[in-house]
Amino acid sequence: MSSKLTNYLRTFRKRSGLSQEEVAFLLGCRFGAKVSRYERFEREPNLRTALSYEVIFHTKVHELFAGIYEQVERDAGKRARRLARRLAKQHVSERKLAALKAITEPPSDDLRWEPIVHP
Repeated sequence: MSSKLTNYLRTFRKRSGLSQEEVAFLLGCRFGAKVSRYERFEREPNLRTALSYEVIFHTKVHELFAGIYEQVERDAGKRARRLARRLAKQHVSERKLAALKAITEPPSDDLRWEPIVHP
């Protein structure tokens, strides 16, 4: 069971001193009710809204939505392990298996993810 809340939107909003209506305005919404639904875990925001929260609170999306991130990370890890077992029986590249292994191991805090650039 997750020890983290689904999201920390209310915490960051309160810390910033903004009202739900003010955050709604910054998100491009008409009413604070939508912000309330996000804060009470009744609704998950779309990607654009999640990124807007990141901009508003100067906090990474995975920190704002820590509980959701934790669940996604756990689910992706399970699927990566299953896929790696399936592919290990075939002749696949070590790079592919290493990429799957990396999914199952959470990154350290000081690790920066860089895109892979192919020549």
